[in-house]
Amino acid sequence: MDLTKLAVPIVQAPLAGGASTPELAAAVNAAGGLGFLAAGYKTTGAVREDIRKLRSLSEAPFGVNIFAPPAPVRDAAAIAAYADSLRRDAERHGTTLGDPRHDDDYFDAKVELACNEHVPVVSFTFGCPEPAVVRRLHEAGCDAWVTVTNPDEALLAQSVGADALVVQGFEAGGHRAYFTDSPDTEELGLLAALQLVRNRVGLPLVAAGAIADGTAVAAVLCAGAAAAQIGSALMLAPEAGTSEPHRAALAEEGSTRLTRAFSGRQARGIVNRFMREHDADAPAAYPDVHYLTTPIRNAARQAGDPERLNLWAGQAHALAVPAPAAEIVRGLGAEARDAAKSLALRLERAG
Repeated sequence: MDLTKLAVPIVQAPLAGGASTPELAAAVNAAGGLGFLAAGYKTTGAVREDIRKLRSLSEAPFGVNIFAPPAPVRDAAAIAAYADSLRRDAERHGTTLGDPRHDDDYFDAKVELACNEHVPVVSFTFGCPEPAVVRRLHEAGCDAWVTVTNPDEALLAQSVGADALVVQGFEAGGHRAYFTDSPDTEELGLLAALQLVRNRVGLPLVAAGAIADGTAVAAVLCAGAAAAQIGSALMLAPEAGTSEPHRAALAEEGSTRLTRAFSGRQARGIVNRFMREHDADAPAAYPDVHYLTTPIRNAARQAGDPERLNLWAGQAHALAVPAPAAEIVRGLGAEARDAAKSLALRLERAG
């Protein structure tokens, strides 16, 4: 996948949990960007259906994102204690807590599916795939991308044969992509991460984190990225599967912060009551906590209650607009070109 040949240097973020749809990926493709499907939290059969639906809508290349297997359970007692603290929330919505199971989200089956379907780009989040996995993808004609947050992760991804890196900054909405989710993990902003990673590896870079207008796209391209990845900026598009309470929250000026309260893994979302009440007690236990809170979040979504729902959003989510996805992507591309021309003229005059 030669990112420099995209008509618009924009990659759609794989928004797991419902926002990503074949229609959204097709619209991004139609505008000249690279659309993505999210395999996370879905069965292998559902991912296969999404791939085939997308191919019926678009002949352009696309990507599929797969969650890397999680680390072993750290503290079962902490998970049980957290479950006790959540029972009142479940009762409030007339539901029960989920089973805090620990699984790998059908990792091997999804990799095999991607190979069998010859998916053009397969990206990984939450960890680095083994070299054998990357070799299998390459044999099937798939490019392998790895999402990283710092130079050490980038070096590891390069060593296993990754074709490109998605460099995620601290500003990004949704889950942090770091390989090891620990309290002492250094958090880098996007520009710092891009500079440090570019200094250590020679792979194409895709910049991710609070990119919501054309000037930000131009900025990350100037900083060495081959393309910009956008997520929150597309979540108000009609093609996105964003829930109504989530759409309403994205359209407001709410602040964001990182929390483990919903999934047991650090993720950035709009601050709400559930986050304020449970963040301090949430253990580092992914995906166990994700499954534990799923019934509460589903019930809140159906009830239109944004206070007990994970409202994933980047720090620039207030810039998102309710417009067709293709229009958003083309608009960002045009703004980026104008910003780059303006900067070039300014530097020319200064010289």
